[in-house]
Amino acid sequence: MKETKEARLSELKYFNEDTLYTIAVFESDTEQFYAVGYMPRPMVGRRYELTGEWTVHPRYGEQFAFSSYEEPEPATSDGILSFLASGIIKGVGPSTAAAIVKAFGDEALKIIAETPDRLTEVSGIGKVKAAAIAESYAEHREYANTVMALSALDLTPAACMKLYRAFGSAASDIVRQNPYQLIASVPGFGFRRADKIAEKIGYDPSSPFRIKSGFKYCLEALAAEGHTYYPRAEFTERCAAFLDVSREQVEDALVELAMEGDIFAENLAGEEIVQLWRYRRAEQKVAGRLYALCHASLSHVSGNAANLIRASELESGLKLSEQQKGAVLASLQSGVCVITGGPGTGKTTIINTILKILKAEGVPTALAAPTGRAAKRMTEATGEEARTIHRLLEYYYEEESDEMRFGKTAEDPLEVGCVIVDEMSMVDILLMEGLLSAVRDGTRLILVGDADQLPSVGAGNVLKDILESDTVHSVRLTEIFRQAAESLIVVNAHRINRGEYPSWNEKGKDFFFLERRREPDIQALIRDLVAVRLPAYYADCSPLTDIQVLTPTKKGLLGSVALNKVLQEVLNPPAPGKEERAFGERIYREGDKVMQNKNDYMLPWRDIRDFTTGMGVFNGDLGIVQTVDRDAGTVSVLFDGCRLATYDAANLEELEPAFAMTVHKSQGSEFPVVVMPAARFAPMLATRNLLYTAVTRARKGAVLAGMPEAVYAMVDNNDISARYSGLDERLKAMWGFSDDF
Repeated sequence: MKETKEARLSELKYFNEDTLYTIAVFESDTEQFYAVGYMPRPMVGRRYELTGEWTVHPRYGEQFAFSSYEEPEPATSDGILSFLASGIIKGVGPSTAAAIVKAFGDEALKIIAETPDRLTEVSGIGKVKAAAIAESYAEHREYANTVMALSALDLTPAACMKLYRAFGSAASDIVRQNPYQLIASVPGFGFRRADKIAEKIGYDPSSPFRIKSGFKYCLEALAAEGHTYYPRAEFTERCAAFLDVSREQVEDALVELAMEGDIFAENLAGEEIVQLWRYRRAEQKVAGRLYALCHASLSHVSGNAANLIRASELESGLKLSEQQKGAVLASLQSGVCVITGGPGTGKTTIINTILKILKAEGVPTALAAPTGRAAKRMTEATGEEARTIHRLLEYYYEEESDEMRFGKTAEDPLEVGCVIVDEMSMVDILLMEGLLSAVRDGTRLILVGDADQLPSVGAGNVLKDILESDTVHSVRLTEIFRQAAESLIVVNAHRINRGEYPSWNEKGKDFFFLERRREPDIQALIRDLVAVRLPAYYADCSPLTDIQVLTPTKKGLLGSVALNKVLQEVLNPPAPGKEERAFGERIYREGDKVMQNKNDYMLPWRDIRDFTTGMGVFNGDLGIVQTVDRDAGTVSVLFDGCRLATYDAANLEELEPAFAMTVHKSQGSEFPVVVMPAARFAPMLATRNLLYTAVTRARKGAVLAGMPEAVYAMVDNNDISARYSGLDERLKAMWGFSDDF
């Protein structure tokens, strides 16, 4: 229940200038209490009116979490003296404050505001200093009045501060004039927030500004679901329903946005579509660059390619299959080659063979993957350094535009003769655009991945579109090698992919099923498997780092949120001396397994091995909480056993528990042992390719727990949600009209 408390800030425990997050001790006439919230200019000694509610931290006890505050101006001489002496007014320290109050008493602030020339009556204050004091006080009042006006729109102090920094005293007028202009001009303001403000001030819901903003928001939301475009008629209907306006009004907005260059409307493969301009540009550019790379002259390798392969076989002692030899030959002879296949089909052997040949030929080669975990796996498999695509392209922050940029571009391309990218199913269209921009003509590009896995989290369906376009040279591997065929994980993965039911619990094999009928029983079984049974069965597997629970969903008893709470209790329970911090509904505890849930290119880290520093932690990176600093409100996490990054209130929401994770989040990873619940999940989640992706994450053991019929239903459900992406059509058009390119 919300309440308002008036109290004096007696001790500032923590303040972050960037995020404005504040932890402080307040004192009133009757109590002393901790308060947490966002306050742009907390000053010790000042009195505040805080509005919020009491919360109970599981470790630190009762706290007053304030959502808004006011700073009433003092009316008495003592209050004015405290205010002026606090340092909030430039040029006024304790002695000057005392002199001003002695001269003017309760009228001091009125004098400063209305007749500042009278300040020269105070010894030590000349005309210049008097003007400076008046200007600083006016700025303070302007800020306070602006924040108060903005707070009336239910904006947080942090949001008010952003607006004040952007627009100054005009912030309130600008917001009320057109809240939708904030979306483009103020970081962190999206359509929903602007729409909430608009509703608060009675803004016309049929305003063209609102409809155009809502139009772009709807396309952005669809891009977040993976679509690079959407059918025009269906989109118009959806957008009109969302905004509660007519389809005609949405069509009018479409015309204006197309003229302004924000969106593109065209006919693609006989269908009218709408598309955000950046996705059309990306698809066109990717198609064009692939065409150029495919038709560019390559640096020749000396000798006969077949002889080079034979020499590599003799050196490594590995005999390649005809399919593998074909993939190596195609990679050496083609500007672009796609190699796709499931587990056990020899993709790593092919990459290693290509690397040996190119290294012997003196061709510099770059290895890359979409995520840090996938790059680490690639390094381990090849013995050569692999980097994330972002690191390969030297991602950096450009202060002038307040955007992230690639350092490697067409103007400053990658200085290599070959680029090999693994886990291509995870690469979205915007990342592919950035990569191809930095690959110069004549460079071999080899794209490796499993087209049957789940598609990228970002918009697009790059690997699948390239394969379906039948334009770029591609090799699909189907043969399972003898050693891999001994693994029931590999065999079952291919069975699932063919629509066949997996087998399990064969003696001496690595694929298990344990039946339970009720969700609480399945949850209890998973807890027991991870904490007790599997560590006993696999003696060299740590329950914290080597056993990973995967689930189709976030919600419910068998979702990642609930499973994380259960597993945290058993794998990393509270203990004396083990610090923790509550943040929303999550508790971060020293020793917790956590995962970064978004790309944060500006987050600094330090390598604990050699004390070098760097920036950037990426979506899907796994780490262990090392320290929790209660007073500073920070959490330090060690990623990959070497990179230490520190989080505070501004970015702590980027961390989520990772004892359990969704199958989507596991893409690009491998774990010694995978455990997954099998229950009645929503059909859109319980699909064949999701089960296939989960199973192929396991290296030593895969365990399904639940109902057999749930597994059979997933295998039968090959109804993959349609993802609208236009790269395949643009590739076909590029090849079909190559004479005009």
